Amino acid sequence: MLSAFARAFQTPDLRKKLLFTLGIMVLFRAGAHIPVPGVNFVAVNQCLQDKPGGLFALVNLFSGNALLQLTIFALGIMPYITASIILQLLTVVIPRLEALKKEGQAGTAKITQYTRYLTIALAVLQGTGIVATASSGALFSGCAYADQVVPDQSVFRIATMVITMTAGTTVIMWLGELITDRGIGNGMSILIFTSIAAGFPGSMWAIKQSGTIGGGWVEFFAVIAVGIVVVGLVIFVEQAQRRIPVQYAKRMIGRKAFGGTSTYIPLKVNQAGVIPVIFASSLLYIPALVVQLTNSQAGWATWIRTNFVKGDHPVYMITYFVLIVFFAFFYVAISFNPEEVADNMKKYGGFIPGIRAGRPTAEYLNYVLTRITWPGSLYLGLIALIPMIALVAFGQQTNFPFGGTSVLIVVGVGLETVKQIESQLQQRNYEGFLR
Repeated sequence: MLSAFARAFQTPDLRKKLLFTLGIMVLFRAGAHIPVPGVNFVAVNQCLQDKPGGLFALVNLFSGNALLQLTIFALGIMPYITASIILQLLTVVIPRLEALKKEGQAGTAKITQYTRYLTIALAVLQGTGIVATASSGALFSGCAYADQVVPDQSVFRIATMVITMTAGTTVIMWLGELITDRGIGNGMSILIFTSIAAGFPGSMWAIKQSGTIGGGWVEFFAVIAVGIVVVGLVIFVEQAQRRIPVQYAKRMIGRKAFGGTSTYIPLKVNQAGVIPVIFASSLLYIPALVVQLTNSQAGWATWIRTNFVKGDHPVYMITYFVLIVFFAFFYVAISFNPEEVADNMKKYGGFIPGIRAGRPTAEYLNYVLTRITWPGSLYLGLIALIPMIALVAFGQQTNFPFGGTSVLIVVGVGLETVKQIESQLQQRNYEGFLR
């Protein structure tokens, strides 16, 4: 990987793309430290030191710790991720969106435009919710300075804060598209990678400072060792795939013969990626968020506070694991359609050796996909439970940097970016058949 980066910097056009991408990443991180107008930054820092907010940990993770600091990039890339997931789910339900998806580049551009509009709408909604939560003091529940975070709660000031956060989300979208067009890799993925990786050094140092064995260095190196093992496991599983061979029959069109080639359908073990973890985390945050906003003292609210707020509770961990497994199967079912793949293969004269074309092929693909989704979903659940195990072992859930979601995203984006760099290097260094 390091040799690929070294050779990329030796290539002029690739060096420009890499430097442009790094510049956008620096600009993105700079915006994550500029507070929204109307926020008492001293009170925010005091609350972060006294009682870090754990309820909004997922959104805070994707914003690079900008959410709980109430900066202009507080919403981060989360509205865009939510909008993309919603559009992807609606594509299966709404025939118009499904038809646009089949139109190729023009249809994809139209869906992307819809995603932008939905992102802005979600940013307004989420920004209003975050500002209202901060104004009521619920964002830093238990902090003595929570009611001083937003001193001026007039309509004009609240509207200014919401508009600023929405504009910040729009700028993040634009920066991500700039990286995609003029830089290296997928822009949105790179920005998510930047947000998560930016918190690693601070989390590691916090573990060292709070450690008790050998001045904290034993815990520090133990977490590094665990991180190396987890990253190795994630890389191994993320690269694992089941290759289903496909043979295309020869076809004569005029005097030319087409087809007769062999290829394969790559089915990844973790076909759903990190989406099931995001779905499960978001769903588990809803009950705790309702209790926090309503401040109810009823029996159901007490039960939720006992079982669904602290991540080390067995009920929380079991529910989290079951939801991840469920959403892994759910997302794979809507993102990979065996019948559509079988119809396309039959249309172009392709078949799986030993399997009849048409319905038997779809049934075989569905059988294989179900078999490999089981280990993939169990792997996702185990990786996601790592921060909760760390809470029991080290008491470091809020500082543990190698959580399931963060490692999955960082490793996935890193592998994809390195592959793109290597492919572009091969294109530029290809000598051809004739020298």
